Amino acid sequence: MILEGSISVKAALLGNHRSVETLYLDELRHDKEASFLLKTADHAGVKVIRCSRAEIDILAQGRTHGGVLCEAGPRRYDAEEELCQSKNPFIAVLEGAEDPYNLGYVIRALYSGGCTGLVLRKRDWSHAEPVILKASAGAFDYLPIVESEAIPSLILRTKEAGVRAYAAMRRDARPCYEADFKGSVLIAIGGEMRGLSAGVLSACDENIYIPYANDFRNALNAAGAAAVLGFEVNRQRNYGN
Repeated sequence: MILEGSISVKAALLGNHRSVETLYLDELRHDKEASFLLKTADHAGVKVIRCSRAEIDILAQGRTHGGVLCEAGPRRYDAEEELCQSKNPFIAVLEGAEDPYNLGYVIRALYSGGCTGLVLRKRDWSHAEPVILKASAGAFDYLPIVESEAIPSLILRTKEAGVRAYAAMRRDARPCYEADFKGSVLIAIGGEMRGLSAGVLSACDENIYIPYANDFRNALNAAGAAAVLGFEVNRQRNYGN
């Protein structure tokens, strides 16, 4: 597949989640970013082709690539066992993600908030990976991601490892700002259409909700919820009492 733009290409080179065969770089680019990409590609043994912007335009689907493309393989996903290996895991479960742009935005928000591992229901995202990578600003290739066909069972196994599991669900819930996110946590977030499945809800320890400043009753989208919850985890761990 072709990945476009320096942010996506840099993530592919540095993320260690996919092979990169060839880097295409505008022959007129000699800036600091281009120099970094060339050095990184050389260190990784990636073939480099310096060519004209017109030649890059032919390979690209869009026009926002900035003269940088790479030919890469599909993303390699991580093993479930790695989810609890970090010192203080912050695991996220995402259900109901259908649109690759939204998935990218969710991943960007979670990674920025300190998420150490994401669980997705197993499906073939390969055709949409360039979009996901770009929408996530590269986070798709940095964040450890596990695919699972049995997410409730996976949640139960993380709980056995000492992780407390929260479901972003308003029914029978308490405000997210009252929850304790300082220890090992898992937060399950559902998509706007179907929310969280009954199996995931039953596997979690308790429900939490995001308090609003008014009587607005419609749900945030998944990316908005991921940002609020992810940065509340970050606040409690790094800035809270």
